[in-house]
Amino acid sequence: MKEFKFIISGGGTGGHIYPAISISNELKLRYPNSKILFVGASDRMEMQIVPKYGFKIIGLWISGFSRNFSVKNLIIPIKLLFSLIHSILIIKKNNPDVVIGTGGFASGPLLYIATLFKIPTLIQEQNSYPGITNKLLSKRVNKICVAYSGLDRFFNKNKIIETGNPVRSDLRNLNSANTGDKSKFGLQENKKTLLILGGSNGSREINKVVFNNINLFESLNVQVLWQCGKIYFEEYRHLNSKENIHVYAFIDEMNLAYEEADIIISRAGASSISELCIVGKPVIFIPSPNVAENHQYKNAKTLVNKNAAVLIEEKNLEIDFVKSFTPLINNKELQLELSNSIIKNAKPNATTEIVNEIEKLL
Repeated sequence: MKEFKFIISGGGTGGHIYPAISISNELKLRYPNSKILFVGASDRMEMQIVPKYGFKIIGLWISGFSRNFSVKNLIIPIKLLFSLIHSILIIKKNNPDVVIGTGGFASGPLLYIATLFKIPTLIQEQNSYPGITNKLLSKRVNKICVAYSGLDRFFNKNKIIETGNPVRSDLRNLNSANTGDKSKFGLQENKKTLLILGGSNGSREINKVVFNNINLFESLNVQVLWQCGKIYFEEYRHLNSKENIHVYAFIDEMNLAYEEADIIISRAGASSISELCIVGKPVIFIPSPNVAENHQYKNAKTLVNKNAAVLIEEKNLEIDFVKSFTPLINNKELQLELSNSIIKNAKPNATTEIVNEIEKLL
């Protein structure tokens, strides 16, 4: 079997990193002799996460523009120039058969250079409203795999293949019966488990509402498995002294956390939505309002309209949280209804379909 070489670039948030890892795992499964190289941003979380999955990663000196005026914005053109030069060196040294982008700043210069060298390219867009990097790259790449219909508003319809979002392979065979190893997180067998996910970087507003309702969770005999985000961890780590609170900056083994959860509170990014549809647990979505075209709200609303999830807008969080959470934790029939409905929206074969498209470029 030929030894194919792939370069995959994506990062900045888990929503870009984990789809890239899923695609890489599927490529490795099909082509065990293949060489796979990741390219990310040198100061972002992919530099720590990707090596844990057994892949080599190279970091580019790249970042995006701050939405507010910042002196850091002044050096972005210099960073971009350095990243383009570095990308040329990476492409020439590794001579890949296909280059794949899953979004994030680093994928911009790398895939741009790949197209200059006439190397086949594919991007994967997770959201219903594409990020700026994929918008710019879409004019140059060969194929665009998307998770939502209607993206021909932004992309050439002849390049689009609707596949769904790739999810980590360890979620496809998830044990949803809460029979995993609770000792992994210090959880107790006789308590309901609430899993809190404020996105890979954490959410100040979700963290605040969790903190303000610790006594409520204790009164309901609920234990909290809480991914608060690296920048908030020092603020909340002291709560680990409480018997029913388990605070983590970031949870690496998310499949185990999903297994133990009875109810999940999450942002509504596209990758989170895709994972949670496969997980099949009752979910309360709290969409981030700080995203383009309010796409997280739209993502969540699609499931709410199918009686597949609960939605709380961040602006109403303080008022609506208790009113939404308490009836759900006490109502097994409602939990079952939400679980049965959300799992109907799962697309477990998305990764396979994306790699099928990559194969066509070889």
